Amino acid sequence: MLNHKLRLAGTTDHNLSVGKTCRQFTDMKIKFRKKRLGAHLLLGMVWIGLGILSIVVNDEIRWTDYGYLIVGILYVGHYLHDWTYQYLTIENGTIRKNALYGFAKEINLHDIHWIKKFAGDYTLKTEDRELKINTELIDIDSLKELIGILTELNLPPEKTPFVNKAQY
Repeated sequence: MLNHKLRLAGTTDHNLSVGKTCRQFTDMKIKFRKKRLGAHLLLGMVWIGLGILSIVVNDEIRWTDYGYLIVGILYVGHYLHDWTYQYLTIENGTIRKNALYGFAKEINLHDIHWIKKFAGDYTLKTEDRELKINTELIDIDSLKELIGILTELNLPPEKTPFVNKAQY
């Protein structure tokens, strides 16, 4: 299933010493659940509607009336960001957690030496970095693809929650 998205690229000296197979991953986005995206859009529209209503109905306009509009615009902006960039991006051998306001975290897939699963979340650990993935935010089909990619990392059984059944 994932073979069309993954291709064997060979090995490097670093990966041979660690015991991993080096893989070249094609560009992929791990998507948010549609319910989360819809909730942000709905909340944005509700706040914008309240702002417009309060400005139109009230004779005296207060600064708080514009606050509703600002909150609504921020929610719609959050929706547009999440819809465009989605939750995770896998490209050029790295996995990046896309966060609003430029707080994205990125780690190299080949540097991952331990995957920990706790309460449904995955924590990807390298020597000096850590990336936590909340699986409740991920679309079901995208979660299957993510698990397939993490399984392909060929980590030792004691360092991954996945049973690696991939054969080459």
